[in-house]
Amino acid sequence: MAGLERCDLKLSGGEVIDGTGAARMRADVAIVDDRIAAIGDLSSVRAGREIDVTGRIVAPGFVDVHTHDDRALLSKPTMDMKVSQGVTSVVVGNCGISLAPLVMDRRPPPPLDLLGTEEWWKYGTFDAFLTAIDEAPASVNAAFLVGHSTLRVGAMDDVYRAARSDEIKTMRGRLEESLDAGACGLSTGLFYAPSEQAPTEEVIEIARALKTHGGRYVTHMRNEGADVVKSLEETFLIGREAGVPVIVSHHKVHGKDNFGRSKETLALFDRYRKSQKIGLDVYPYHASSTVLKADSIAFSNRVMVTWSVPHPEHKGRDLKDVAEEWGVDVYAAAERLQPAGAIYFSMDEDDVQRILSYPQAMFGSDGLPHDEFPHPRLWGTFPRILGHYSRDLGLFPLEEAVRRMTSLSAEEFGLKDRGEVAEGKFADLCVFDARDIIDSATFEDPMTPAAGIDTVVVNGRIVWAEGRCTGERSGRALRQGRA
Repeated sequence: MAGLERCDLKLSGGEVIDGTGAARMRADVAIVDDRIAAIGDLSSVRAGREIDVTGRIVAPGFVDVHTHDDRALLSKPTMDMKVSQGVTSVVVGNCGISLAPLVMDRRPPPPLDLLGTEEWWKYGTFDAFLTAIDEAPASVNAAFLVGHSTLRVGAMDDVYRAARSDEIKTMRGRLEESLDAGACGLSTGLFYAPSEQAPTEEVIEIARALKTHGGRYVTHMRNEGADVVKSLEETFLIGREAGVPVIVSHHKVHGKDNFGRSKETLALFDRYRKSQKIGLDVYPYHASSTVLKADSIAFSNRVMVTWSVPHPEHKGRDLKDVAEEWGVDVYAAAERLQPAGAIYFSMDEDDVQRILSYPQAMFGSDGLPHDEFPHPRLWGTFPRILGHYSRDLGLFPLEEAVRRMTSLSAEEFGLKDRGEVAEGKFADLCVFDARDIIDSATFEDPMTPAAGIDTVVVNGRIVWAEGRCTGERSGRALRQGRA
């Protein structure tokens, strides 16, 4: 901004990685209100507050494209688990599970219960949910997907079958209302019981509502094991028939028989990306986490319990140990623990690194903020990528890592004026030490804040500094990606 004389906040002496993939540069960054006002040598610009960030990286705030933070935005509004790792925007409503539009008078079926019990399911419209976010803002921005499983539970008397034409019409109408209110797409969780009986045609008919709203189709596919290619083919077909962009959630291949097949799946992405818009996200761990399910146990080398309603004392324990203690097999133990959640060790590290290295792969945590003993990805995803995979293993340069957690994510999800350090963009920023940044959360101690994150700014306000939340709640509901 030519002639800038004064700003509200100035970050001085740092190296700017702007999020585009360009080489870092030495520059000061000035912020006025909620926007970046100037970048460069700003020694003559007076500031209401100036922070010396010499020796630090100044990057766009990270965008966590795969979260289940719908309820956390309201129940944990300082969002410590996200701002502590540099995240300034989240995409909620993934895997077919969104907190709206649905009112429940009983515990919702798994996996909807990952967001909470019935008292949290009180938003009959998406507009009511977004209004609640506006009235009690969190420390991060949020963009919103509408969950197909949520729509099914609200429209059908029995979700364990295909929907009838009238039910499809109801679901599509509620999706359209939600898109009008500000949702940016539809998510499915065809892997889960409430939606696994939905035929491809049902999803296509509902997803057709997305095109006129500029929405995207985001999916936890039916299968990430033996039928992973078949599931990718179905996903791409849905996108083509609906005429909308597709994003494959937490892309992986699991089960020992499928180790190495990421070569095959990524080749399929390359093939179809030539003719349609396709994206994907990935998290940097070889273990997954969701509700406790027998079919997931079958593919895993090890299973850890993350929560259990009837037996909370077993959180953090190996399922095998619980089963031995009870004198039953792991499947009987899992049944006794229900409702419950788990971590599944079922992936190959080579596949994880191959997908992480794919140039179009965005990064998302898939963290479960309401698990009592969560997967460490909830607190560690982004520093783990920057520290372990970029710096220590050299999978990709730091500039490339930042690009794929900022500008690429903002572009794929339509987050206007975010994801770059540039004049006129929103002042969502993360200041970190490239030498020290690393995840601290482990499978044994999963809720430890990362190291190396100095300062995090959301819409011009500092939300994380000196190792703690500041109490600022400057995040916004991004209706169709816009503030």
